[in-house]
Amino acid sequence: MSAERETVEALVIGAGPAGLMAAEALAGAGLSVVVVDRMPSVARKFLMAGKSGLNLTKAEPFERFLAAYGEGAEWLRPMLEVFGPDEVAAWARGLGQDLFTGSTGRVFPTVMKASPLLRAWLARLDGAGVSLRTRWTWRGWEEGAAVFDTPEGARRIEAGVTVLALGGASWPRLGSDGAWAAWLGPVDPFVPSNCGFRVRWSDHMAPQFGAPVKAVALQAGRQVSRGEFVISRAGVEGGAIYALSAALREGAALTLDLFPDLDAETLAARLARGRKGESGTKALRRMKLDAAKRALVMELARPLPKDPAGLAAVLKALPLPLAGPQGMERAISSAGGLRLSALDAQLMLRERPGVFAAGEMLGWDAPTGGYLLTACLATGLAAGQAAAGYARR
Repeated sequence: MSAERETVEALVIGAGPAGLMAAEALAGAGLSVVVVDRMPSVARKFLMAGKSGLNLTKAEPFERFLAAYGEGAEWLRPMLEVFGPDEVAAWARGLGQDLFTGSTGRVFPTVMKASPLLRAWLARLDGAGVSLRTRWTWRGWEEGAAVFDTPEGARRIEAGVTVLALGGASWPRLGSDGAWAAWLGPVDPFVPSNCGFRVRWSDHMAPQFGAPVKAVALQAGRQVSRGEFVISRAGVEGGAIYALSAALREGAALTLDLFPDLDAETLAARLARGRKGESGTKALRRMKLDAAKRALVMELARPLPKDPAGLAAVLKALPLPLAGPQGMERAISSAGGLRLSALDAQLMLRERPGVFAAGEMLGWDAPTGGYLLTACLATGLAAGQAAAGYARR
């Protein structure tokens, strides 16, 4: 029995931030738009990321912001120049969200949550005539039409233009499992990004599982990240780790600076003020290292050097051996995906005219801190506008 078939002006597959932004651009150009998503509700990863505070973007000089994208920076430049941090903030305010900027430059809605912004966005899309269908799973193309498994059976949509915003492979339970790579290419293998890393802890570390390690500087190769991370049963995770995940994934050694505001000489001088014969453990307590940091030192640097200069050197560059990244199911995002060489400058697939791609499914990588979401929105807007222009032609 053949699948039911329909024709639409514009089709968006994937209802995360990139797909919804593409839909808004298409609708704004006067096209009728159908958005489909395989999950029962839309933007699940966006909502999950916002549970601990929705970090929309980062307020900092543009060139510094751009540099965070590493090898993908110059490819993303023209899109971020159109829709960068300032534009993201204006867009959120346009959806009724009051914003504030934290001490590190991260920009958040005052309510911190993602749900109010998403509700306002969906209402605006509905008002623009965008049709949203959930529980539609894309299965590739047949005879020029996109094929879907739906609760009502197989369906086909023949679209004038299509935007793919299929996501990467991280957090697959939220909808993006990377299955599309089987029929769309060329694709680089997915790898975890913005992820925790495994550590083979001794039993002595068990009391510290779940403990935060605050006010530290972490270094991997030439990259330095300041902030905090969490000691977990599996290893280490948290913002300061995620920021270094690309370098750590490639094998860079990780060191911790437990006194990032003191140079080694000053730290050694303070350590030397203790009583004669003072043990390294007592010196750590005197320097007001908390239990989690003391446990790390005892786990990773025993026996402790007895001289102040040697102990200071350990505390300023404590090596933390890693046993590889944690699994994709716990990664905030993924690297790899559709190769940028498969797209033209308008984000259209070279092998499939009229089909565009955006968001995390593309082969760029970004740290947390607002960079990932900003680039998803920027590429979604660019793909939607380019698809609208193609449709008009």
